[in-house]
Amino acid sequence: MPETASLDLAPITRHLRAMFGSRLLIAAVHHLNVFEELSDGPLSITELRQRLGLKERPASVLFPALCAMEMLEYSETGDLQITALGRYLTQEQTPNLIGYVGLEKDDPGAVEMAVRLRNDGPLETPHGISYVKDGDEPSPMDDAELSRMFTLGLAGRARKLSPIVAASLPKTDGHLLDVAGGTGFYTYEWLLLNPDATATLLDRPAVLAVAAELLDEFSQSGRPGAETVRDRVTFLPGDMLTDELPKTDILLAASLFHDWPTDTCQLLAHRFAAALRPGGQLWVHDAFLNDELDGPLAVTDYSAQLFWGTKGRCYSRNEYRQWFSAADLESTDENIPTQMDYGLIWARKP
Repeated sequence: MPETASLDLAPITRHLRAMFGSRLLIAAVHHLNVFEELSDGPLSITELRQRLGLKERPASVLFPALCAMEMLEYSETGDLQITALGRYLTQEQTPNLIGYVGLEKDDPGAVEMAVRLRNDGPLETPHGISYVKDGDEPSPMDDAELSRMFTLGLAGRARKLSPIVAASLPKTDGHLLDVAGGTGFYTYEWLLLNPDATATLLDRPAVLAVAAELLDEFSQSGRPGAETVRDRVTFLPGDMLTDELPKTDILLAASLFHDWPTDTCQLLAHRFAAALRPGGQLWVHDAFLNDELDGPLAVTDYSAQLFWGTKGRCYSRNEYRQWFSAADLESTDENIPTQMDYGLIWARKP
């Protein structure tokens, strides 16, 4: 790895994603009146959702974020309540900072965040969900120009994280299935460390066209063994939600589940489990909420960003492990940090 491999680029992504957390705060104070609803005492999550008119996903984005900001917290009975800090966002507190936060209440991003929270997404879905398929509509990633822009936009992150992820995955001469593999860097780096292994990269055709270009570059990099990777990887165009998945020993889902709502995540867990051979392993690389759903702040900001542009959000490790169990996979207790607020968890097929 290069000398800068140990340098974590998380500060860059944290500052980028903080914009979405700020929009949540402004919307909570001036468009949803979250703090006024809680000013008389704790409320259950269900009751607070009902009072605010929020569905499960926006509530699961907003409430953990306000907890991570230390403005809300969970009571001993699991209800949500205002912290001493959060009291300064209520009318009963003098002085308070409601007016100060209100200086940004007409910011277009904050106003639109409030709309998306109330609606569980943009009012006009085709203009708001940027990179994931919506129902029976064509996938946005089948648009060659958009697909190329987005895939190359993610390439820098993948270049940085893929050697770290590859080093944590099992060493084997078996087969890796990289679902929605994008740039392909996670596959290429893993194959470099496993010279007798093979891999399949599954994604939309337009994405795979970009991945093929990046494979050419990777194969000609001069790194020992890189020239052999091309002959050991197969590009498979397809739809992970509907197409039959090839059998594999290891399945990698990197930055994948977070694009989708809970019911789709449950479906994917079952589909991925079915693709694994006995003894196979499902590995997830993502940013995870605390199991208590109260942070960390960097991940709640990221969850807000995902909520803005996809059908999903960030999930906790516990949520993933529930999906794994329902799909008859055996979860492990390993939590492997990588960088940029991401980590790895995995489960085994009996």
